[in-house]
Amino acid sequence: MRLLYLVLALVVALAPIAAAEPAPPFRTETAAQRDARMAWWREARFGMFIHWGVYAQLAGYFKGQPIGRYGEQIMLHGKIPIADYAAVAPQFNPVQFDADAWVKLARDAGMKYLVFTAKHHDGFAMFATKADPFNIMDASPFKRDVIKEMADACRRQGVRFGVYYSQNLDWFHPGGGGRTPDPAHKGDATKYVENLVIPQLTELMTNYGDISVLWWDMGGGVITAERAQRICAMIWKHQPGIIMNNRLGGGYPGDTETPEQYVPPQGFPGRDWETCMTLNNTWGYMRDDRRYKPVSMLLTHLVNIAAKGGNYLLNIGPDDQGLVPAEQQERLRTIGRWMAVNGDAIYGTSATPFGEECGEFSTTEKGKDGKPAFKPRGDWRCTAKPGMVYIHFLKWPGGTFTFDTKGRVGAVTRARLLADPGTDLPLTVQGSTFTVTLPATAPDTMVSVLALDVAP
Repeated sequence: MRLLYLVLALVVALAPIAAAEPAPPFRTETAAQRDARMAWWREARFGMFIHWGVYAQLAGYFKGQPIGRYGEQIMLHGKIPIADYAAVAPQFNPVQFDADAWVKLARDAGMKYLVFTAKHHDGFAMFATKADPFNIMDASPFKRDVIKEMADACRRQGVRFGVYYSQNLDWFHPGGGGRTPDPAHKGDATKYVENLVIPQLTELMTNYGDISVLWWDMGGGVITAERAQRICAMIWKHQPGIIMNNRLGGGYPGDTETPEQYVPPQGFPGRDWETCMTLNNTWGYMRDDRRYKPVSMLLTHLVNIAAKGGNYLLNIGPDDQGLVPAEQQERLRTIGRWMAVNGDAIYGTSATPFGEECGEFSTTEKGKDGKPAFKPRGDWRCTAKPGMVYIHFLKWPGGTFTFDTKGRVGAVTRARLLADPGTDLPLTVQGSTFTVTLPATAPDTMVSVLALDVAP
């Protein structure tokens, strides 16, 4: 049954719009109003996700035994009773936590916004809440409002601040969604929503200044259409410019699609979307998880996502002392050095005007899901903005690069590398086809970017 639960949970997370009940009338705004509200988010393209809570104290272990799966879900996968999990909070005292250092790490990586887990599925709140004592101020010796410190640090450093809130799944509080073997978890879902979810969300929306993003998770379950409408109305009253994803439930479509741990083959044409990914294999801290993705892979994800018109929300999982593991810091700073050179090809760009370089679906091969396999094509990706086209080389072609734009952009008038923007490269143009002469050696061993000026 546990496997079945996980499968069903994944389906809900990845396809939350498919609600069983009719969608209620939600916010009405014009296309221009929506564009204005979404403008900063579309410009940003790159953000930081932070999964941090009392589960970091356990670091993937319970009673001396390693618990598999995700670190932040140890309560579920370790079958930890509510009383035993409550006993972890008094041990959680992350005295080395420094909000400014975390936000600076995001800035150094080139990230423009940050989303922090205010309450995850374990029910532990990382902020001062009057709704329930299981929180960082009352249950932990740390007694500091982490959300306040993160929000203040973001404002000081010019990073947009957002919060994640697990509204449906809550394994700690009676009535919360998700099956657990603990009898203490049985309760009234209405009381859970009325006495915990709505009060805590109201606190988050009113006590911490502007909240740019509210990131829901595991839509459905206890969030009915009526509850979703009430929740959204309260949030829009206090935070009219907020951006919310599609995992609330109750028929609410959200502002953004949320593919998790993968890049959709063609993005989501006509919808704003954001891929969230981990740096290693887990979201929350697990001391045994050393399976970190190489920076070249992370940069390829960033480029692929931007080329399809999406945002990249890349996660860190700090430890029980409040420190970001060195391997995570190293990777983010390396990405930041790349962004310092090539950021113009990411920030404020739109999806490729061509499309062919992203690949195509096979007519003969099937993927693991039984659907036609997606076959990436070409060793480059493309982003664009008015008057500019950027070619991201995943593999350096050397010699020359030739491409037929088929008239989808204006004539190419100038070519240069972002790594050497002051040097024009030899360029020839014949009709809609251009050829650029490139150096024999790539300026970057991972991804090099060719900037092309195009006529209006």
